[in-house]
Amino acid sequence: MRPAQTLLLGLILLVPVLAFLFLKSFGTNRYALPTFLPDHVDSTQVSGKWQRDTVFHQIGDFRFPSQAGREITQAELADKGLYVANFFSTTCSGICPQVSAQLSRVQEKFRQEPRVRLASFTLDPTHDSIAVLARYAEQYGAIAGKWFFLTGNQAGLNQLAAREFRLSMEGSGLVQSQKIFLVDKNRQVRGMYDGTSEKEINRLITEIGVLLYTYDHE
Repeated sequence: MRPAQTLLLGLILLVPVLAFLFLKSFGTNRYALPTFLPDHVDSTQVSGKWQRDTVFHQIGDFRFPSQAGREITQAELADKGLYVANFFSTTCSGICPQVSAQLSRVQEKFRQEPRVRLASFTLDPTHDSIAVLARYAEQYGAIAGKWFFLTGNQAGLNQLAAREFRLSMEGSGLVQSQKIFLVDKNRQVRGMYDGTSEKEINRLITEIGVLLYTYDHE
């Protein structure tokens, strides 16, 4: 074989190797999602050197009735893959309708993806009964078994919002928030978004896809 042919063959064989190394070095790491809500920093000694690792918060278990009257747990939401969470009330006439409309887009995008669920927790359970939530869910086209509107006792919902998702408190109540959370199968928050922003929801849709891709290639 002539030197030129040998060189050409070597280059042809080298291309897939270089492509693999590039994707391994940049493809996976470049698009890895961050983790939010740090809990504390652990220090461990390795080979005589101290290493510091951030331990991130895991959302605590919960159980609340949905608009269908059936109780929903975090395990049901997270174990299948991931869920998108927000806090609202049906009487909120400002940001809440905007957020719900944007979540309708997310639901439609992943209509056929069983690993993606949505959970909207009311901050006004006194008013937002199961019947009220059922009408609200119908208004926004919530798919049964896909998008859950959850109510329950005030103390439990406040604890979930403030302690687990770390929403702001004002006096004895929670501040209405347009924040949307992306929670992975390990119950950790992997994204936070402004639910009134179309651009932010586009980012959420993209990052759900990234997380699903990660699951597919574990």
